[in-house]
Amino acid sequence: MHFSIPDTEECKDSSGTSFTSYNLYINGVFHCQLRYRLLHQFHEQMKKEFGVLNLPQFPPKKLLSLTPIQIEERRIMLERYIQLVSQDAQISNSESFNTFLLNAQQEMQKEAAEKVTLNIYLMNGHKISVNINSTDQTDDVLENVASDIQIPDDFVYYFGLYLVKKERGGDNSIVRKLQEFESPFISLRSANKEGEHRIVLRKSYWDAAYDEELLDNKITMNLLYVQALNDIERQWILATKDQLKHLATLQDRGSKREYIRFARTLRYYGYLQFLPCITDYPKANSRVLIAAGSKELNFRIQVDDQIKEGSFSITRMRCWRITTTLPEENESKNSNGKPKLELSFEYLMSRDSLKWVTITSDQAMLMSMSLQNMVDELLMKKQGRKFKKPQDRSKKSVSGLPIRGNNSSYSTALNSTNGEGDEHGAINKAIESVKKISDKLSKPKASENGVTENSVFQGIGDDDL
Repeated sequence: MHFSIPDTEECKDSSGTSFTSYNLYINGVFHCQLRYRLLHQFHEQMKKEFGVLNLPQFPPKKLLSLTPIQIEERRIMLERYIQLVSQDAQISNSESFNTFLLNAQQEMQKEAAEKVTLNIYLMNGHKISVNINSTDQTDDVLENVASDIQIPDDFVYYFGLYLVKKERGGDNSIVRKLQEFESPFISLRSANKEGEHRIVLRKSYWDAAYDEELLDNKITMNLLYVQALNDIERQWILATKDQLKHLATLQDRGSKREYIRFARTLRYYGYLQFLPCITDYPKANSRVLIAAGSKELNFRIQVDDQIKEGSFSITRMRCWRITTTLPEENESKNSNGKPKLELSFEYLMSRDSLKWVTITSDQAMLMSMSLQNMVDELLMKKQGRKFKKPQDRSKKSVSGLPIRGNNSSYSTALNSTNGEGDEHGAINKAIESVKKISDKLSKPKASENGVTENSVFQGIGDDDL
């Protein structure tokens, strides 16, 4: 996950007292506003649960009012803190961490739990309506959908819920995979303020070999079949005329299992396709189509009126980072003032040659998450671990955390000034942060510049070169 606190906002509590809140973005999407006091309470909870030695430095309290420069310094320190905490798998996967973020989202949206109907779609437009609480977490909603359409417990987490946006041309683009720390209902409602979105059920694994485990069950086989049909129709999976003819014959016969197995032999099966974007490889401002899958980022680059294809294996990426920059004044009109996102990765081009490759895309966050998920899945297979099951989850709230409806500490912390006259801080530089691509079971050593090393890369051998 990529966390950033790019700016602050001056707010007022119910008594009219001004205070500064910090805007938290997760994977490039606004999640909530946070008071310093609330983050400090979170830090104290983490100290009790994980020990002070396992946590980064937290910005200290100040007795006097903060100047704009001090507010900006605190913002940078808070951003660094939440980034480092989120990179610790033990903490970021804990109930405490996810509950904190979920409650922060709920309070920001002033959302009280109520019974609602949420529509979940398949990629072919088929609608599944589920009755949930508006504040239910992502995994609760996914399990509700799985129960409704009778996905066996063993296979529930082979699938995920994705936020999808309808583009101007009528096509759909995947924005991101919904995470456990958010409410799909709230996130969908927020996203729809900036265009038409829907939540889609898709398989969430990358290795096509997992298909075999799902083909013996009618429900999961049908889900794979629907997704394959749609991906071929959208040309996310490429096929020749003869191959398309053979697929049409299998479809007419109702041979779904054979259809899926044949589709698996085609180029880009199981890949996630991104919208056209820009890269600096092999030269600056190269137009590129990028697809993620099969343990690689695949580039289709337009060079001198020709399309050339290249592959970047995740095992040869030493590290990567996301950079968010605000447009210059002369660029703001063309970009509508939106931040520019870049994904950069350091790649082993040859035995003794490392090179940074940069991609500029609105979907940089989704690319980064895709890389992370492919690395995690590769490590999971190497370590003999399995996908989690619904019964593996703990659905009880954690004592001491602000739970909406049972504890008002979140609201108190948000509105209390604590004598600190925080003022609005300005953004004056790019925000750079690092995505972790390492073994979830160990904490790798971060380099001095903040880039976290990839333990998969460290295990590269001669055969990989």
